[in-house]
Amino acid sequence: MSKILDGKKISAKIRDDLAAEVIQLNEQGIQVTLAVIVVGQDPASRVYVNNKKRACAQIGYVSKEYVLLEDITESNLLKLIQELNADRQVNGILVQLPLPKHINEKNILKEINPVKDVDAFHAVNVGNIMIGDFDFLPCTPAGVMELLKAYDIEIEGKYSVVVGRSNIVGKPMAMLLLHQNSTVTICHSKTNDLTGICQRADIIVAAIGKAKFIKADMIKDGAVIIDVGMNRDENGRLCGDVDFEDVKNKVSAITPVPGGVGPMTIAMLMKNTLNAAKLQNGLKI
Repeated sequence: MSKILDGKKISAKIRDDLAAEVIQLNEQGIQVTLAVIVVGQDPASRVYVNNKKRACAQIGYVSKEYVLLEDITESNLLKLIQELNADRQVNGILVQLPLPKHINEKNILKEINPVKDVDAFHAVNVGNIMIGDFDFLPCTPAGVMELLKAYDIEIEGKYSVVVGRSNIVGKPMAMLLLHQNSTVTICHSKTNDLTGICQRADIIVAAIGKAKFIKADMIKDGAVIIDVGMNRDENGRLCGDVDFEDVKNKVSAITPVPGGVGPMTIAMLMKNTLNAAKLQNGLKI
């Protein structure tokens, strides 16, 4: 049986460490505050936002939630972000995605002040990640890296394959692995011989958004499998992009779904928010 990379366990330790830092900041008169904007009533978005609010409460952050009607105009949403940018009591701003189709997502994300961009989606923060000089990292790729570190999984010199090229996970994930001296290939829906590429990988990060897509015949013995997917199987149960039961006895380590990368993503959001508060108060991170 492979080693299970327990995101719940590692994220709990990170949250405990952050809570201890919050106490120290409070003693200096600094209250960490995260503002979350939700447009519409998408059920999945509601679940994610509730999880973030719960994490804020556990750690000791102030959580401000702005629930907006689905037909809000883009200009009014931009106005709210501008107000939050100017509010010195707000350290982090998060706009829950996806947004309604009538709102240009790019316009919204670029309006967030980069020093309050705790999702690290702003072009400034994306560019900083590219050159390896960053204050914030996208939460899911950062969570993956923390999980690999916690389990002493060697990255340097290893061949990593990232299956998925999104701006949120795939592209930044590849850059973070590259910064740790892994040799990285990004695969996607147009990749020729995807199976052959995956079969050579020491580390596979599956972020393609297709339930149980990665099968045992696509991986080599002893590979490390990181499953970023969050899907529903034919029985309506949560599952990842990896067929866990099919591959679990072939790999050296694997993340479960749920309980793997998901908790780490929220932990990294909390870490980004704390770092934002520190930077805005002239403290080192």
